[in-house]
Amino acid sequence: MCSELALELDGMDLGDKRLNDRSQLLIDRLAANPAASVNASCQGWSETKAAYQFFDNEKVEPHKILQPHRDATINRIREEEVVLIAQDTTELDYSEHPTEDAGVLDAAHRFGLYDHSHIAFTPQQLCLGVLGVEFFSRTPESLGKTRERRNDPIETKESFRWLEGYRLACDITTSCPNTQIVSVADSECDIYDIFLETQQHDKPAEFVIRAKQDRRTPELDPETGPTAYRRVADEVATSPLIATKQIDLPQTSKRDARQATLEIRATRVCVRPPAHRRDLDETTYNVVLVEEVGGPHDGTDVCWLLITSLPISSVKAVLLVIEYYVGRWPVEVFFRVFKSGCRVEDIQLETEQRLKNCLMFYKIIAWRIMYVTYLGRECPNLACDTIFADVEWKPVWKIVSKKPLPKRPPPLSIFIPMLAQLGGYNNRSTDHPPGTQAIWTGIRRMTDFSIAWTAFGPDDQQ
Repeated sequence: MCSELALELDGMDLGDKRLNDRSQLLIDRLAANPAASVNASCQGWSETKAAYQFFDNEKVEPHKILQPHRDATINRIREEEVVLIAQDTTELDYSEHPTEDAGVLDAAHRFGLYDHSHIAFTPQQLCLGVLGVEFFSRTPESLGKTRERRNDPIETKESFRWLEGYRLACDITTSCPNTQIVSVADSECDIYDIFLETQQHDKPAEFVIRAKQDRRTPELDPETGPTAYRRVADEVATSPLIATKQIDLPQTSKRDARQATLEIRATRVCVRPPAHRRDLDETTYNVVLVEEVGGPHDGTDVCWLLITSLPISSVKAVLLVIEYYVGRWPVEVFFRVFKSGCRVEDIQLETEQRLKNCLMFYKIIAWRIMYVTYLGRECPNLACDTIFADVEWKPVWKIVSKKPLPKRPPPLSIFIPMLAQLGGYNNRSTDHPPGTQAIWTGIRRMTDFSIAWTAFGPDDQQ
C-alpha cells in the first residue's frame, strides 16, 4: 500500500529533487504505522535526522506538500457526476507539548491549532481526497473579542475561512465542468456573504448549509410588532408537509445510534441582510426543514434547517438535498482517522511550521485509509491488486484464509474484510462492513507481513 501512496506525491515540486524524493520515502515510512512517532517510523538515526531536516527546510511548505495530492484528487473528481466538498474545522490540542511559537485555542492555557479542511466525497461517501487545509490559532489577547469585532470586514475574521471554502468549491466547479460540485457544511458556515457570492460567478458551486441564523424576510409580521419581520423558520414551518423519511443516525459522543423518522418541508424565501450590514442586498434561496417525530426528547432530536441553492421542485429533489447534507458526515470520520488513527496530537516538533509540514503528510495518509475503507463498499468487484501490491495482498490472504493463493487477485469484497480481520474485525455474516479503525490497524499489520514476505522470498511462499 505505501508504495501506491507514494505515487500520490508524483509531481512534487519543492525546488530540489532530493527533497522531492525524500517526501516519497517519508510518506512511505509514516504510513507503515501511522500511530507511531516520527522516530519510530524512520529506520535509524540518519533517516530520522533527515526527516526532521525536511520538516525544517525553508523550501518545504504545507501547500506544496499537498499540491500533487490535490491535483490527483481533482482528476478523481472529474470522473464523477456529483462530488460533495465538505468543509469543517477540528481542534488539534498540543497543550502538553506546545511548539515554541504555539498559539492558543479557546483558552489561554490551551495551546494548539485549528484545522480547517476541505475534503471531497462522492454521495456514496467514498473519500476522493483533500483539496485544501488551513491551520490557524489565536492569541491570548484576541480571546473573548468576538462581539467587539462584529462589524469588522469579514476578511479580518476567522469566519472568512468558510467563504474561502465556498470560493474553493467554485474554483473546482470551473476546473471540473462535467461534475456537479456541491459545497456542504454545518451551521458555522451560515454566513450571508456566501449567499451573495453565488451571484458573482457565471457557474457557481451549489451549496447545502445547515442554518444557524433565523433570518428575516422582507415581509412585516404585525402579530409580533409594528416593525417586526417574519422569520425564515416560520415561513418553512408553516409550509405543507411534503414527505416523511426514515434515516439511520450514527452514534456520536452525545447520542446512541438510532433510526429517526423525519418530517420534511421546503420553500423558497427572500431574506434581508443582517441588521448590522443593511448596506448589503437582499438575496433569495431555498430552505428545507427536517424535523424528527417521536424522538427521544433528550436534546438530540433532529431539527435541521438547510439552506441550499439546489432545486426543491419535487419530493425527489428535496430528498436529494437531505442526502447531500448527510453526505458531509464522513468528514467527521476523516478527522477521527487523522487524530486517533494517525495520533497527530502526539507529534512533538519545535515550531509550528515544522508541525504543519508534518501534519500535511498525515492528511494524505488519512485520506488513503478512508479511500480503502469505502472503495471496497462502492466497488466490491474491483480486483484488490488495483490498490494493493502483490507483496501486500498475498501474505494477508495466506495468513487470514490459510489457503493457497488464488490464480487471480480476489475482489475487494473478499479482500477488504480479510484485511480488516487483522485489525480485529470479526467478518460475520451479520456484521456491518468494516470501519476505518479495523482498516488502519489491518494496514499496519499488513505492512509488517509484506516486509517479511519480501525478505524471506515470496516465490517460495506459494
